[in-house]
Amino acid sequence: MNRRTKTAVLGLGAALLVTAGATGATWASASASTSASSGERQREAAALTGRAKLYRSAGDDITFSFDAHLAAKDTDDPLKATGTFEWSHYAGGDGAWAKAEVDCLVTGGKVAVVSGVVTESDLPGAKGKRVGITVHDTGRQDRLGYSWASTGNPVETKDLPKCVGSAPFEKVKKGTGDFTVVPWNPKF
Repeated sequence: MNRRTKTAVLGLGAALLVTAGATGATWASASASTSASSGERQREAAALTGRAKLYRSAGDDITFSFDAHLAAKDTDDPLKATGTFEWSHYAGGDGAWAKAEVDCLVTGGKVAVVSGVVTESDLPGAKGKRVGITVHDTGRQDRLGYSWASTGNPVETKDLPKCVGSAPFEKVKKGTGDFTVVPWNPKF
C-alpha cells in the first residue's frame, strides 16, 4: 500500500468510527426514551446490594447483607426505598442476628447510607429499633460503618433519624464477598 492509500484507509476508518459513535449515541438516546415510554424497566434511582463478612483480628464472625433499592419513579424521595438488610455477629459461641426493613436509602458516588427498622432478631430489645449502616464500595476491599458503633449495641441507640449511619470504619474480609452501590442522581 502506498502512502496515499494508507491515508485514505485511515481517513475512512476514522469516518466510520465517528459515524458509528454518533449512530450509537442516537440509538442509545432513542432506546432510553423508548424504554421509558414503553414501560420497560429503567435504571433504578439508587441501590445497595451484596453480602460480605467483616475483618476482625480476634476472629469474630460478622456478616452483613443488603438488598435495598430506590425505584426510578421515586428518584426524588429516598424515603420510598424498599428492601431489607441483615447482619449477624458471633464470637466465642455468643452473638445475635437481625433483619431490618429499609425505610431510607441515599447514595453518592460509591457511598451508601441505608436505614431501616428491625423486624426480626434474636437480640432482646432490638425488634422495632431503627438502625443505619454506611457502606463504601471501593471495588477492592469495601468498608462499612453502623449507627451503633459508639454504643456497641443497636438496642442502646435512641430515636435514630432515617438515613443516618456512621463513617465506614470497618473493612470487609478479603474473599468473603462485596457490596455494590448504584449512585443516586436526583433531579435538583
